[in-house]
Amino acid sequence: MKRFLILLFILLSGHAVAQISSGKYKQPVTFTTQQDHQNMMDQLGIKILRPGPSGNESDPNHANYDAPTANPYPELPDVLLLKNGSKVTTPEQWWKQRLPEIVEDMEREVYGRLPKNIPPVTWKVEIQEREFVGRYPVIARQLVGHVDNSAYPLIDVNIKMTVVTPANAEGPVPVLMMFGFSALPAPVQPGPDDLEKLNAAFRELLSHDPEIKTILDKYPAYSPLVRSTPQFPFGGGGQSGEIPSNQQLLAAGWGYATIDPSSIQADNGAGLTRGIIGLVNKGQPRKPDDWGSLRAWAWGAARGLDYLETDPLVDSKHVGIEGVSRYGKAALVTMAFEPRFFMVLVGSSGKGGATLHRRVFGEAVENLTGSGEYHWMAGNYLKYGAAEASFGSMNASHLPVDSHELIAMCAPRLVFISYGIPEKGDAKWLDHQGSYMAAIAAGPVFKLLGAKDLGVSNDYMKEMMPAVNVNMLDGELAWRQHDGGHTDTPNITHFVNWAKKFIR
Repeated sequence: MKRFLILLFILLSGHAVAQISSGKYKQPVTFTTQQDHQNMMDQLGIKILRPGPSGNESDPNHANYDAPTANPYPELPDVLLLKNGSKVTTPEQWWKQRLPEIVEDMEREVYGRLPKNIPPVTWKVEIQEREFVGRYPVIARQLVGHVDNSAYPLIDVNIKMTVVTPANAEGPVPVLMMFGFSALPAPVQPGPDDLEKLNAAFRELLSHDPEIKTILDKYPAYSPLVRSTPQFPFGGGGQSGEIPSNQQLLAAGWGYATIDPSSIQADNGAGLTRGIIGLVNKGQPRKPDDWGSLRAWAWGAARGLDYLETDPLVDSKHVGIEGVSRYGKAALVTMAFEPRFFMVLVGSSGKGGATLHRRVFGEAVENLTGSGEYHWMAGNYLKYGAAEASFGSMNASHLPVDSHELIAMCAPRLVFISYGIPEKGDAKWLDHQGSYMAAIAAGPVFKLLGAKDLGVSNDYMKEMMPAVNVNMLDGELAWRQHDGGHTDTPNITHFVNWAKKFIR
């Protein structure tokens, strides 16, 4: 009977493989980034895109860093004006009328729509152990979220996430989810005696190969296995001497999670027919209003939150999302489109994040429509870099929305916008002032919904950034420029202390 079952399993497995190889499933398209970019241009009828400026100030086409000429399109879409011309004056009008208008434009023209039928994710804890992070005892879990690919087995998506909570917590704790590499922070390792036995076994095993044995004989004291030094590779790369972000969070009694964006969707155009976008599209290229990588990463973070809501060690009502640079963009997009996140720390995000699209200072819309970064956005976003197309030419002023409305989509929840300084590596390219202007312009929505904004006027053309290390942390909308580089590590403790005021 057992032999019969084994034979039946082999036959059925062979049948499944035969179905895949016989053409039941159309093979995924394999494009280079340039081919995929051209495919989207063809769909949109774009013949020529304007080239993006260079970040090298010595190049002839260098980016603009002249503040007086940085606002060629100074008039932003009114965040509280309905498309029929009526002014929004009540929270009910915001939730039922204005917010849906903004979401529609953001999805169609900027970040892309989520497909109607995205397959479910099943989470599995692969490793759980007690570890130490610095001097803090923790419970660390390594998880994988498998996306159901039964409708298209040719693409496999497994989301990697690590969750770390204080071992001595008296109850569920707030958690900050961070976009970045996912790994256990300090995996339990064999003691000296066990390590010696493992090395002896490895040397014995390896010595069966004469060539390897010759090498081992030359180095009789060599040990193939050594104890590793744990690293914490997120937070944008802190400066030397800083306390790592994870230790700052644990010191505050919080937990943290790291979720790997590359396990959700590749950070390049060639990967758009793979990952979660490719899986849903069954390996075929995107349509113009399909989601880009930023929205896909945000979807993955929301699935991570699904798991955290089942975790008894996590205060799932107080989960935040964080990221730096491109992952700062993803963090803000996540917060805007997923209302279950309580707070966001947006680190050095630039265009596509907190900085105004209409600003021409450093990074420009044309840098995002070119073949280097277009995959972050919906295909329709390419229209705003078009010099010649079937519809004429368009630029940032034609966008129906801007980043102040992305920030406003988060209201009245907690939004902390963080930057460093150019002298330490947080480049002028990011347009810090453009992000500050967007935060100022989003303020009226926070106030309408009973929250506090940055506490200055909402005249985004007049207000200038405060000095470095000056706190604007009195309201649900917060700003702080630290004196470090391209990282948010110097702002972590400020973020935690600010958020604690609102956690009841």
